Amino acid sequence: MNKCSKRIILGSGSPRRRELLAGLDVEFTVDTGNTFQESVPDGVRPEDVPLIMSEGKSHGFHRPLESDELLITADTVVIVDGRVLGKPHSREQAFEMLRELSGREHEVVSAVTFRTTDRERSIKDSTMVFVSPLSEEEIAYYVDTYRPYDKAGGYGIQEWLGYAAIGRIEGSFYNVMGFPVHRVWELLQEFAS
Repeated sequence: MNKCSKRIILGSGSPRRRELLAGLDVEFTVDTGNTFQESVPDGVRPEDVPLIMSEGKSHGFHRPLESDELLITADTVVIVDGRVLGKPHSREQAFEMLRELSGREHEVVSAVTFRTTDRERSIKDSTMVFVSPLSEEEIAYYVDTYRPYDKAGGYGIQEWLGYAAIGRIEGSFYNVMGFPVHRVWELLQEFAS
């Protein structure tokens, strides 16, 4: 097994991404300093949004990288009916998103960018998620108990909603959590030297 010779920096404040990267048994530090302003140009396809965001976060890192550093950035979106559902900013928005996802399928797309002083590579991964019909009481319980305001689409698959209402996925479970670790591992091997 190749061990990455670079000092790995995770440029994400997500506790889930920290947990998942740690699960690959690699050493890393977290540095979320960034100047990138998240906005999407008009006409961008929904499935390309996380790639634009991930690369933007990489290039918006608050300082130049050193020659022995590897920066990892990521972004995840939920797509339903050809529209991106971001993170809900209120209880009402979380309710609205979960009503929209109830009883149907949606796509979760994550992008990850690896960058050193002399190389850059980005990947995307996609997972289809099938959500059972949710009652208003179930939505209220989930939103009020778990407060999913930092999660794309207003839910976390690793929380109560995932246990109770997600009957099937096609693709990576960890991608739905926001970090396709199997693809991250491939990139770590590629950047190992």
